[in-house]
Amino acid sequence: MRAWMLPPGSDGFDRLELKELPDPQPGPGEVLIRVHACSINYRDFAVAAGKYFGGALKASAIPLSDGAGQVVAVGPGVTRFAAGDRVQGSFFLQWQDGPMKMGPALGDGTSPGMLAEFVVLPETGVVHMAKSLDYAQAACLPCAGVTAWNALHEGPRPVKAGERVLVLGSGGVSMLALQIARASGCEVIATSSSDEKLERIKALGAAHTVNYKTTAEWGPFIAQHLGGVDKVVEVGGAGTAEQSMAALRTSGEVALIGVLAPEGGPNPRGLMMTGGIMRGIFVGSAAMADRLNAAIDANGIEPLIGKRFGFEQAKDAYAHAWGPESFAKTVIEVVSA
Repeated sequence: MRAWMLPPGSDGFDRLELKELPDPQPGPGEVLIRVHACSINYRDFAVAAGKYFGGALKASAIPLSDGAGQVVAVGPGVTRFAAGDRVQGSFFLQWQDGPMKMGPALGDGTSPGMLAEFVVLPETGVVHMAKSLDYAQAACLPCAGVTAWNALHEGPRPVKAGERVLVLGSGGVSMLALQIARASGCEVIATSSSDEKLERIKALGAAHTVNYKTTAEWGPFIAQHLGGVDKVVEVGGAGTAEQSMAALRTSGEVALIGVLAPEGGPNPRGLMMTGGIMRGIFVGSAAMADRLNAAIDANGIEPLIGKRFGFEQAKDAYAHAWGPESFAKTVIEVVSA
């Protein structure tokens, strides 16, 4: 099979190389998948640059956590999947349900990655795709989609129809959160530094948009002039969390994903003024992925793909996803649609 690989000590996605590897075979409890499509997350740049948890890669690795495909074969003991099933990976390979269970994660440099023609995953690391989606759309969900779902619908304060949600920027998590929140009957406010992107976001259903470059104190502005929000999908982190707290209504929640601006020291005092909470989010479980996929089928949600690339164009896909033209999800189609 062909697979894109990062070398030991990789310091950027330009180190990617297309390799020929032996075709994998499933062992006991494992599922062999023909990958049809993958998508890129911000986290994938950290892995390629050697700045993810654990530091620089110690060995060659296939990257990317987000992918979908068709089951080719299953190993002894597998009961939930059969050849021909349409499936996607589950970000944490051992977190099935219940409280957070850290452990091996797809594309982290030590676990399987999806940017290959075939991948073998443990049965616990596979979920059935939403019936209404194609492979490229399903490939947007394992990390970004489940993160957005967890932020909105899991934890002590799931959103309800009529509530207000704030999303930051136009990346994959934020745009999926916008779509999920709208399907849940919520009003959405969005921020971006680009007026052009804000127009695109408004066309997707955002009720209000704020340019955070021209409105530097966007958190207090949203509270004072737009009525505040019940939930913030906080993809920035320490650098933006204080503004997000300032945007909350009474008893709201900041769902902290926090990878884009991880530096800084937010003062949590603002939570006292609203009775708000901050909840840490690290993707989610296979059960959350199943609940997300059920909601997608029930509500006709179609994950937004900003741009598609062919398998041989993987480096171009990374470059686009890293650049200023990136919007929503960037997809690599391993098998031509």
